[in-house]
Amino acid sequence: MNKNSYKEEALHYHAKGRPGKIEVIPTKETANQRDLSLAYSPGVADPCLEIAKNIDDVYKYTAKGNLVAVISNGTAVLGLGDIGPEASKPVMEGKGLLFKIYADIDVFDIELNTKDVDEFVRTVKIMEPTFGGVNLEDISAPECFEIEERLREELDIPVMHDDQHGTAIISAAALLNALEIVGKKIDDVKIVVSGAGASAISCNKLYASLGAKKSNIFMFDSKGLIHPDRTNLNGKKPEFVNDNMPMGTSLTDALVGADVFIGLSKGGILNADNIKSMGKDPIVFAMANPTPEISYEEATGAREDVIMATGRSDYPNQVNNVLGFPYIFRGALDVRSNVINEEMKIAAVKALANLAKKPVPDMVNMAYGDANLKFGRDYIIPKPVDPRLITEVAPAVAKAAMDTGVAKHPITDWDAYDFELSSRLGLDNTLTKVIETKAKQEPKKVVFADAENASVLKAAQVVLEEKIAFPILLGNRGRIEALIEEYRIDLPNVEIIDPMVAANDEEIATRERYGQVYFEKRKRKGETLQEGLAMLRKRNYYGAMMVDQGDADAMIGGLLRKYPDTVRPALQIIGAREGVKKVATMHILMTSKGPLFLADTTINHHLDAEDVAGIAELVTDAVKKFNIEPKIALVTYSNFGSVADGESAVLMRKATALLHERHPDWIVDGEMQAHMPFDSDLLKEMHPFSKLAGHTANVLIFPNLSSANIAYNLLHEVSDIDMIGPVMLGLKKPVHILQLGATVREIVDVVALAVVDAQG
Repeated sequence: MNKNSYKEEALHYHAKGRPGKIEVIPTKETANQRDLSLAYSPGVADPCLEIAKNIDDVYKYTAKGNLVAVISNGTAVLGLGDIGPEASKPVMEGKGLLFKIYADIDVFDIELNTKDVDEFVRTVKIMEPTFGGVNLEDISAPECFEIEERLREELDIPVMHDDQHGTAIISAAALLNALEIVGKKIDDVKIVVSGAGASAISCNKLYASLGAKKSNIFMFDSKGLIHPDRTNLNGKKPEFVNDNMPMGTSLTDALVGADVFIGLSKGGILNADNIKSMGKDPIVFAMANPTPEISYEEATGAREDVIMATGRSDYPNQVNNVLGFPYIFRGALDVRSNVINEEMKIAAVKALANLAKKPVPDMVNMAYGDANLKFGRDYIIPKPVDPRLITEVAPAVAKAAMDTGVAKHPITDWDAYDFELSSRLGLDNTLTKVIETKAKQEPKKVVFADAENASVLKAAQVVLEEKIAFPILLGNRGRIEALIEEYRIDLPNVEIIDPMVAANDEEIATRERYGQVYFEKRKRKGETLQEGLAMLRKRNYYGAMMVDQGDADAMIGGLLRKYPDTVRPALQIIGAREGVKKVATMHILMTSKGPLFLADTTINHHLDAEDVAGIAELVTDAVKKFNIEPKIALVTYSNFGSVADGESAVLMRKATALLHERHPDWIVDGEMQAHMPFDSDLLKEMHPFSKLAGHTANVLIFPNLSSANIAYNLLHEVSDIDMIGPVMLGLKKPVHILQLGATVREIVDVVALAVVDAQG
């Protein structure tokens, strides 16, 4: 990875458009003067007076109950140290973003310009009326311990320092499961710990709450074993003094016969011999980031019986704080708990541990290469993309709050609460994460037909660095290299091919082979060999032939050309799958209620009922690959015959009849107006016979190209909805088209989708 280019991309990401990563948006209507008079003066006086009479009504009439403060003074930021409150703000905004996308919790990030504990506590305390909870972040030890303890005592809302407790909760869940797998008890095992900071102290306090004996925990800081004879112990370190080994015992000596190693220190401090010296079935949690205390390969190479976890996403058993804090705060907020106590943390630990033992959803298996994940040595904690986390962890935390008497608003209907949690987040973020994670399991060669473009080249760098795909660039070599230099793009050893000019004898032979293949495909379409060779000088034709001949696995094109210029070569060279009458395209819109699939959005102008039914079948196959159940609406301007003889109404009516006949078990219906499949109550009331009654559609099939194209462009632009597409459906091999003006992020999403297609 080129650090300079990555730095520039990171800076551009944070600065582009509206600077920063989070914003405040209205949640109520503001369309007219009446709305504004209700929102502010004079209407705002009424909720103010109600709250004045009953302070708990602040949760009813304001955002307090779903608002968390992420607060730091910038004294211990990531691996950057004491960089100050202003410099910590990007991190705090990022934490707020994670709260929102994983648990639908709103955040104000607050950076305090003080290192004085009293001043810090006083400042947070006087802001209590604003927030439903406080997440302390990146505060140096030992001050972080005192700050959290005092705020927990003095505030009447939940407070948690995630740096202390996040890793503790996730690693504790992993430890319980690892011990179960190897048949050991937590109160018997010898635990050796490298690191004695806030996270290490909190981890071992939680392990002790779960039954580990402090006499069996041997903790090392940079100066050696935490021993009672030490005179330089500060903060919470004295809680873990241990004289069951002599003062001066080294980490290497302590590891002999140990059952568990917990690493929260620095990379590369262990070697294979250390792992070999441990007891039977050793458990090694090397959680230093980005470089673990020992690499996964070295640890597993040293011992076949080792259970290994790291903080990294590219190895099994990632200890990732995002598995915990969003859902812990979600549960605490939903019952208006005034603390996050030990019982709530333990409930989160057990919920995570139990979730890892349940059958893994197909969507998660898909993300990790259809690996058939199951509870065992390589799967002791859930994956971050698991959509069940919010419905497993948050209720467990909420129930623990109720059981310990700290919940002011107990939940009475758990089924309704489960539905509320499920409804809070659509599958938009989950889907894109699943696609990208799946692509990384088996990267493929993707040819970029429009490589004479800076955005395309930047996207090629991203997919190469993120190990999503191996890019192949088509275009004029001089122009591409000039763009790479101008924009300081890092594409080491990436192949560049100019279809206009053969660079060597191998490329000449390849062109001749391609030309002969093309001629065989097109000779009865009136094309000669010379015409075929001429066509292959065009990048879209050359790229399509690379895919057809297996020299690339997928092609991305269309950014600089009209759609037919990309579709035509793909059809002529690769061709449609057997049984597909018409290829089609779909767009995926990432709405707040989950992904919405629209078709056909870019190719087919004139459709009959058979065409519409065929497009619906293509989209259904594609949606099922994401392990999402398709719920299909055929939309037009009529509801179930309300317009008797309109052309589009009749078309969609006939297509619906075909689909009902072929697929009686599908949730599909039409014809209907576009609002109807999203208003399940109205549909049930007006048309209770509909197969979509009681459901919300996630697939929309349109009667013609015009309506489909208008719909996705309008929704994308007006609602500022993220989008993937157009996605080509029905070809033998994957070719996907880029939207005119596609951003680097959108190009990367399409590449990841093309890789997943190629894997299949």
